[in-house]
Amino acid sequence: MYLRKSSLELIFIALFVVSGFAGLIYQSVWSHYLGLILGHAAYAQSLVLAIFMGGMAYGSYLASKRGSRVRDLILAYAIIEGIIGVLGLAFHPIFTGMNALAQEQVLPLLGEGSLGIVYQWFSAALLIAPQCVLLGATFPLLSSALLRLEPENDGEVLGGLYFANSIGAAFGALATGFILLSSVGMPGTIFTAGLLNILVALFAGLTSRVAPPQPVIEEVPAAPVEDFEALIREPSSRTTLARRLLILTGMSGAISFVYEIGWVRLLNQVFGTTVHGFELMLSAFILGLAFGGLSVRQRAEK
Repeated sequence: MYLRKSSLELIFIALFVVSGFAGLIYQSVWSHYLGLILGHAAYAQSLVLAIFMGGMAYGSYLASKRGSRVRDLILAYAIIEGIIGVLGLAFHPIFTGMNALAQEQVLPLLGEGSLGIVYQWFSAALLIAPQCVLLGATFPLLSSALLRLEPENDGEVLGGLYFANSIGAAFGALATGFILLSSVGMPGTIFTAGLLNILVALFAGLTSRVAPPQPVIEEVPAAPVEDFEALIREPSSRTTLARRLLILTGMSGAISFVYEIGWVRLLNQVFGTTVHGFELMLSAFILGLAFGGLSVRQRAEK
């Protein structure tokens, strides 16, 4: 006996709220961890934002390219969430070991020049990049699973999941800065996020056993090479418009992160600390994205 699609959608939304909550715990607490490596909170926050978004973009790309071959997308999502959770539980010991290795052996060998600085930045990015890529794969997998079951409601499905994930993320940022860090410290905070991901993985795995079969969508055959080359040489107005929109969207994304970094600096002057400024900025930014997306979803057809 399978779950009804409406019940399945509610479960997905609940899972994505918790997943978003955990995801922003990572982003918030990573800035504190990486600050210990780079020696400056501002550099750490900028690096976390860059690796977080870049990793999520790459993870989303990989999931969208390969997801069509996966028969049980809910189970795939559960596995990804489980791996994220395990990495979250292991993050503090891994960080401690890497930091000790750097301070005791690598940095004394490389010296205080450019090689040592490059190593610090590279090792800091490497610490969080795998989880960022995996986090980026979660939304395409879960949304694709639901779209296979409800292809006629694509706008509502995508809007609902995006809103749920963003709401969870906004509260995750606030909880990290104002509750978790002060009560359980950095190790306890990131351990909490790992536990939440594992709980999501367990519930998603159980849901996959009672979910209706997800019909695999046949891939559209690729256009002949000569047709594609002709399209490149003589792009249609639609292709030209699409390219321009992609370029403008990329510019808009870059500018939005200039705002993020600037707002963090301004909030730091208000609070006198980098802790609450970063979390407040993340929460307000993501909350705005959530309600902006919800507003467009409700009015897009008009």
